[in-house]
Amino acid sequence: MHSWGTNTKSLIFGSFLALSYQIAAPSADASPGQQQRQRPETAYERYAAAKYRGKTVLRGQYARGGLSCVPFARSDSGIAVTGNAWQWWANAAGVYARGSVPEPGSVLTFRSNGRMRLGHVAVVSRVINPREVEIEHANWWGPGMNGGVARNIPVVDVSEANDWTAVRVGLGQPGHFGSVYPTYGFIYDRPDTGVMVAATGTPAPQPELNPVPSDLRPRTERGWQTYEEVAQAPAGRTTHSASGQVHRVATLTDRKE
Repeated sequence: MHSWGTNTKSLIFGSFLALSYQIAAPSADASPGQQQRQRPETAYERYAAAKYRGKTVLRGQYARGGLSCVPFARSDSGIAVTGNAWQWWANAAGVYARGSVPEPGSVLTFRSNGRMRLGHVAVVSRVINPREVEIEHANWWGPGMNGGVARNIPVVDVSEANDWTAVRVGLGQPGHFGSVYPTYGFIYDRPDTGVMVAATGTPAPQPELNPVPSDLRPRTERGWQTYEEVAQAPAGRTTHSASGQVHRVATLTDRKE
């Protein structure tokens, strides 16, 4: 009786294991629709697997569900500057060359502003002309984003001196660009020689673009064109304040000078 009980327990246990295996393993004859469907791999996951294979992904490398701009710029350009995006320009001094001339592989550094407190960095993938480049960057809200990374995005320099201190980023349609963002310039993947790289020719003319949605530069840096009320003032007109002081109203010509 004892022997029969032992055999029975073994038989029941073996049957349980076989049944469990049949439930866990999908049937070879099952159709694709019957099998469990796996979530497709996103572009970001493919990028992360290629760029960070064998590396430790640190805290702060992700933002808004995707890769943030700083680790992407480091990996994509090879320029290993420390700090947040707005700190890159100062932190690169004495280590990497900097300047106001775009070059493929250089990093365009955005200043901190009311919309981006931590600034932004983007890698130049192609130089089209002295006023326009294409960039690759991460964690930027707008068209062209795929898993947190956008490529072949046009950027236009709208600074008066053509020194890339103010730019507009493409909105996905030809000739359509967003707000004016203040920038520092470019960081190059070569040692700092103590000399800023600057253009030697005259500033290129600004391209015809759609109206600016907003200008994120401080008002004092927006140039004389933004003072519309000044353009309406007659030349040489003076006003008197309540205290009796005389104030001369600047004209459009004064602003240009």
